[in-house]
Amino acid sequence: MKDQIFISHATPEDNDFTIWLASRLEMRGYNVWIDKEKLLGGERFWQTIQKAIDSSRKFLLVYSNNIVRDHMLKKGIEDELEYAKSIASSKNDTDFVIPLHIDDSSYNLVIGLPNLNHVPFVENWAKGLVQLFKKLDKDGVKHDENIESTISTWYESAYSTSSKIEKRKELYYTSWWSVKTIPQTFYMYRFLNKEQASSIRQANESIPLTQLSNILSSFDGELSFNIVREGQSFKVLPQNVYSYSLEDILFGFESDIFPTHREVENHFKDYLRYLIYEILYKKGFRKTILSNKRYVYYLPAYQGKFKPVQFQYKFSSQKRPKKKSLGGIFKNKGYWHYGISVLPILSPVVGVSIKSHLVFTKDGKNLIEKDSIQHAYRRSKGRGFFNEHWRDMQIALLSSLQDANGNIEILTTRKGDYLKMKSWPETFWSDYGYIDPSRSMKESDVENLPDEEEIAE
Repeated sequence: MKDQIFISHATPEDNDFTIWLASRLEMRGYNVWIDKEKLLGGERFWQTIQKAIDSSRKFLLVYSNNIVRDHMLKKGIEDELEYAKSIASSKNDTDFVIPLHIDDSSYNLVIGLPNLNHVPFVENWAKGLVQLFKKLDKDGVKHDENIESTISTWYESAYSTSSKIEKRKELYYTSWWSVKTIPQTFYMYRFLNKEQASSIRQANESIPLTQLSNILSSFDGELSFNIVREGQSFKVLPQNVYSYSLEDILFGFESDIFPTHREVENHFKDYLRYLIYEILYKKGFRKTILSNKRYVYYLPAYQGKFKPVQFQYKFSSQKRPKKKSLGGIFKNKGYWHYGISVLPILSPVVGVSIKSHLVFTKDGKNLIEKDSIQHAYRRSKGRGFFNEHWRDMQIALLSSLQDANGNIEILTTRKGDYLKMKSWPETFWSDYGYIDPSRSMKESDVENLPDEEEIAE
């Protein structure tokens, strides 16, 4: 049976820390109680809070300057703390209340608390979390071992203790790769059978088309329906031609017969994925398929070498561009390659979500076929990659797709309409910055961490 841990904090000022702390405790298997109603700006009955404190094994007070107003404890926190102190007295438990010191506040903000050992979270949240875990273990607070996360154990012991969150402006790069310009009408051609659709697709090889059974998808509304067999010309017309505006696809329409909005949306996403893969293919990327049936595109080595890709950071004051290779030699056992798969998305942006991968080849081109070797090599190579490495390789890959004019585009119609993608992933500014660890994990630290294929399965 898990022991409950009650967290008291100032809202909304210390919400970020409290939610982060609660999630880390739950990841380790503790039963955590926080006032979710208060987090949402509501109010919970005092009897509910009393009952929660009564049934808790520990009372954690998020200790900061935010718990006082006009040199006095805020009413809600004062009530919770005084009740917790009465519980501690009745249980004769001097360690029932544990202050978590998260800023530069004085230790004498609260009468009676200077005598208690404060767990310091000031300099580094993760180090404070490790110390808190040790305290809870020492006091015998129970958590559910059956759901303990290997990821949280790694976060606690190997990764997070060397990282730090700071209040500073920082630019973050997402994995969202957005459309810049796109044809505004999408067409679906429905033929009598799959064979007819295949013949028309072959007759229109100059433009990209996708085929799902007897249906072709395209941005071109003027396909050629003429095919030639054994010197004779035939015209194969579709049974139906459906056209939809981008607005129809994004915001929906009513239809009880084929194609419904969901069916049109699925065909559109499949076509968008195909166009992205065509952009990659035309730039020399090869494809492989994972165990979860997802295609991954990677850049092969030419004459055993990778040419570094140059790119310049947004808003960077540095004049010299950065260089990044999308692969290299791996322990004299072959080559490693950075690759991507894509998932089409229509919200919050129209584009694709990029998923990063590592794949390994024998000679720089042909994949190592044994899954267990790929699996072991991914763990070994990936342990040295942190956020910065993955970000730079993603940006380098997108930069490698640009033409001489800096465009990433593909022709979609005979009239000259293009799908154009942005040259950068979507970015946003944050008021908080994050320092990556400066060392890689030991191989033993990642031995039991699940790969994405294992998670998907």
